[in-house]
Amino acid sequence: MSEPVNRARRALNQAPADRVVDGISAVLASTYGITEVELYQVDYRLAELLPLSEADPITGPGHPAWRAFDHQSPVVSDGAAWLPVTMRGERRGVLHLSPVPDEPQVLAALAEIATALAHEVAAVSAGTDVYRAARRSQRLTLAAEMQWDLLPGRSRIRPSFSLAGQLEPAYAVRGDSFDWSDDGQRLWLSTINGTGEGVEASLLTSLGTQALRNARRAGLSLADQVALADQAIYDLYRGERHLSALLMELDLESGLMTVVDAGSPRLVLLRGGEVTQQPLEAQFPMGMFEATDYHEQKLPLEVGDRLFVVSDGVVDATGQQVRYGETALERFLRRTGPMSPLDAVRSLIGDLRAFVAGDLVDDAVVVCLDWTGPQA
Repeated sequence: MSEPVNRARRALNQAPADRVVDGISAVLASTYGITEVELYQVDYRLAELLPLSEADPITGPGHPAWRAFDHQSPVVSDGAAWLPVTMRGERRGVLHLSPVPDEPQVLAALAEIATALAHEVAAVSAGTDVYRAARRSQRLTLAAEMQWDLLPGRSRIRPSFSLAGQLEPAYAVRGDSFDWSDDGQRLWLSTINGTGEGVEASLLTSLGTQALRNARRAGLSLADQVALADQAIYDLYRGERHLSALLMELDLESGLMTVVDAGSPRLVLLRGGEVTQQPLEAQFPMGMFEATDYHEQKLPLEVGDRLFVVSDGVVDATGQQVRYGETALERFLRRTGPMSPLDAVRSLIGDLRAFVAGDLVDDAVVVCLDWTGPQA
């Protein structure tokens, strides 16, 4: 690691939480003569790159900033560099620097600094609202604020898998959500198709998510995780409210997927260019009855398989009094093969917005998982 990168890391660590971008400006100026430094964060809809300062948002797909964000590689244009601000697959935005020479060694060092910035922003965001507030182009509803704070992130990459998810309508989502965790040997993924309106829906989803996390962290089996969450919801609502969910556990060595379908969203497999909906054993949603007994299914995956989990809000989206439907969904998913999971999710949501000519009315959740095979 070069000395300028080391100095930038130290500056990031020493900067106040609300001024980490300012923390690297002096290092960049003294080392490379860079006078303009700006962080653009992608907004909740994955539709705009929003600056921390008073600069204009970037929306045009052909802009160098979007090329850097989409391709996850530095872009130099008119003497300015646009660098991905990404950590472990979580794309936070791009860093704009100017002037910058188009020299490979310089760009490589600046790319390392942009990655260090991504880690630092993630580390300090729990203690300041500066970065969360700057990510929104409009006000979040209270329910949406609760849902986004509940998420583990929006994308994740490890050598054995890639993963991404998105909630819609991003600024007003109520009950739909997702969660994931991995320990290097297994990946756990849950997708919730929430019901209800406003904060009431978010509270129910939050209870279900935290109950599932509690059971997972206690080392319980997948079926027992659902049973614990089921009981927690029933104890509070006595069957008057319930929550549909799909839980999956992927063995990263063998590709064996364990699934529990608790009234879940759809599970769709893309394999070899063919799209098939996976048959699941339909079981009761969590909280519907007391002490429901849940059963696990096994689904073996092949290297290169892609899984989509989509809620009813996707297939039931309506535009011009016409339903989006399964056929359009399968046709679109087939086209996502070359895309990364985040790009596939973003493209599907964009197609839905175009179909309904605006934001979705009903909640929708889309999660995409690629299994790339066992890795050392």
